[in-house]
Amino acid sequence: MYAEILIEYPTKKIDKYFTYLVPNEIQDKIKAGMKVRVPFGKKIINGFVMSINNTYTSSYKLKEIIDIIDEEIILSEELRELGLYIKDKTLCPLITAYQAMLPSSLKLKDKHTDYNYYKKYLVLNKSPEDIQTYLETYHRKNKQTDLLEAILDNEKVLKSDYSYSIIKALKDKELIKEVKEQEYRIQKLDIKPQKHELNEEQQAAYDTIKNINNHTVFLLEGITGSGKTEVYLNLIDNCIKNGKSAIMLVPEISLTIALVERFYEWFGSKVAIFHSRLSDGEKYDEYLKIVRNEVSLVVGTRSAIFMPLNNLGIIIIDEEHSETYKQESVPRYNAIDIAKYRGSYHNIPVVLGSATPTLETRARAIKGVYKHLFLTKRAGGGQLPETEIVDMVTEVKKKNFIFSDSLKNCLNECLDKHNQAIILLNRRGFSTTITCSSCGFTYKCPNCDITLTYHKSTNNLRCHYCGYSEKCDLKCPNCHEEALSYLGIGTEKVELELKNTFPNIKVIRMDQDTTSTKGSYEKIINDFKNHQYDVLLGTQMISKGFDFPDVTLVGIINADNSLNIPDFRSNEKTFALLYQSSGRAGRRKLKSKVIIQTYNYDNYVLNCVKNNDFNSFYNYEMNIRKILKYPPYYYLVSLKIISQDYNLALEESNKIALYLKNNIDKSSYILGPTTANMFKLNNNYRFQIVIKYRFDDKLFATLKYLDDMYINENKISLEIDIDPVRI
Repeated sequence: MYAEILIEYPTKKIDKYFTYLVPNEIQDKIKAGMKVRVPFGKKIINGFVMSINNTYTSSYKLKEIIDIIDEEIILSEELRELGLYIKDKTLCPLITAYQAMLPSSLKLKDKHTDYNYYKKYLVLNKSPEDIQTYLETYHRKNKQTDLLEAILDNEKVLKSDYSYSIIKALKDKELIKEVKEQEYRIQKLDIKPQKHELNEEQQAAYDTIKNINNHTVFLLEGITGSGKTEVYLNLIDNCIKNGKSAIMLVPEISLTIALVERFYEWFGSKVAIFHSRLSDGEKYDEYLKIVRNEVSLVVGTRSAIFMPLNNLGIIIIDEEHSETYKQESVPRYNAIDIAKYRGSYHNIPVVLGSATPTLETRARAIKGVYKHLFLTKRAGGGQLPETEIVDMVTEVKKKNFIFSDSLKNCLNECLDKHNQAIILLNRRGFSTTITCSSCGFTYKCPNCDITLTYHKSTNNLRCHYCGYSEKCDLKCPNCHEEALSYLGIGTEKVELELKNTFPNIKVIRMDQDTTSTKGSYEKIINDFKNHQYDVLLGTQMISKGFDFPDVTLVGIINADNSLNIPDFRSNEKTFALLYQSSGRAGRRKLKSKVIIQTYNYDNYVLNCVKNNDFNSFYNYEMNIRKILKYPPYYYLVSLKIISQDYNLALEESNKIALYLKNNIDKSSYILGPTTANMFKLNNNYRFQIVIKYRFDDKLFATLKYLDDMYINENKISLEIDIDPVRI
């Protein structure tokens, strides 16, 4: 018996199967999809079994598989086929596609750790009758008899609840023994859910999706607060009642944590959760629950789309417009593409939900490729907030650099009524840059083409791209004058200004700096929900999905900041961010307000947000996209040419551009080479070529050829990103 093995090395040079002999002792155990250990050169490495055959035609002498790593965790046929799809779609090595499907505790790696979690229990070593007889003849009541009675009542007790001396005395009498049982780190009890009656629109959407018995992609477009989550919960409930399972994706870890309690309320122990803040052991446990068919629902971020649920009945992707569904590193997959692939494989519905769907998604829905459903009213009687746009050019003249008069007045009114507020700033740190007003020196990252961000709490300057940091001195390191100026604002600076302006205010900040430790997300969300704080201040992670009933004010600082990003999607991202942020206010019947502070008062995008007018924004932006030949009218491919040698990177970029012009369809457009937006990153120079195409039969073969051509290059690398979310 022979096995085709895909080895663990994620390099395109050896992206192929290797044939091994299957030893007699494991022939009745080995299956396709298992992880095995094999000799490779002079090393012992890991691999996946891709197929098993009874014939082998070559005369080359084969090595034997050493052993099976895990008989329980197996890549199913569906996931093996999915890996091949990802390889073809993203031009990645096949092994990286399979590694992306597994949590870190189960990936192929050199060091194998036992992630099983055990608890030690005490049980009877004799029959209950013998123990009862012993208790009746012993006559004395003490801690030993208490322990025996506890075991009689409960069958087992935790060893840690009793002292060593008591346990030893009873073990010496051979009355009890110790056993070890595997347990899951995350456990939830089944409780009776508090279900809300669906309104007419929600019921119509639910009925339409529920009655579909084939692969259909739905766009559930509902304004903020319209109750999309209630529709999801009812769909999943119906799915589970019919003996099927479901996957629910959310874009942010914070949203997973905010929503998961609601899913636990409904589905209890049938839920597994997946996000990057779980420990390796917790991810291992959650994955085991799925493999053992102990759960019917997986809730998580991007990678949860790969969970090996059997009998899938529905896949739901909330906030589908979020760019976090696209993985930026190899393999550069989009979770929405994977959802549609798995939906087609299982012939089931896929639901994409958003108040601000991407233009591509909405265009497909309008064209009829997706089925379009709408929720136009806020659930529970809530009303959309009143929105005011404040011109900061006028405010700066009044020395209001961070908070306008309008925002300060509204915040005072909000606090007087004991309501809560959310302040959004899409930037963390204290200041954007530190510059010397004497000599013009600016702190920059030595590895990247970017200024360092100042964090006052640690007096550190940090690069948010490569992680470089250094201490900030009082004097300029160039001219040694005490003339450093702190330009721009970050969340730390806004927090300080809030406390200075409103002395009695209770502010909690939520950004990557305050959520770096385990449990920090839950604590911030729960503390704010429980009114321990008046204001939640944060970056875009607080802009969507949260339902805080007492928030009546949302203030958005530097609202137009993202409009200045050199990306064709900057208008779309800005609209989504501001509209979603505005939607955090007025979730119940309380009157609410949104203050948008901007230096571009007459900007069309901002006024569409003010008027809650997604249709006008959609038509406006689609017209621009059509003229400039951007998605959804054209598809995109981004090629990045990267090297530590500037001249080599430039030379190879020109060669690649010329090759593309000679080998792809003449109807396609080639832009570049130009310097990438982040030109220098980790001491590498980066050039970029962008391809716009509609129908190009030659393109993928040409890209594959270029990809193969640079496999053996050590001084230069080529990154190909198909359907990039940013360029």
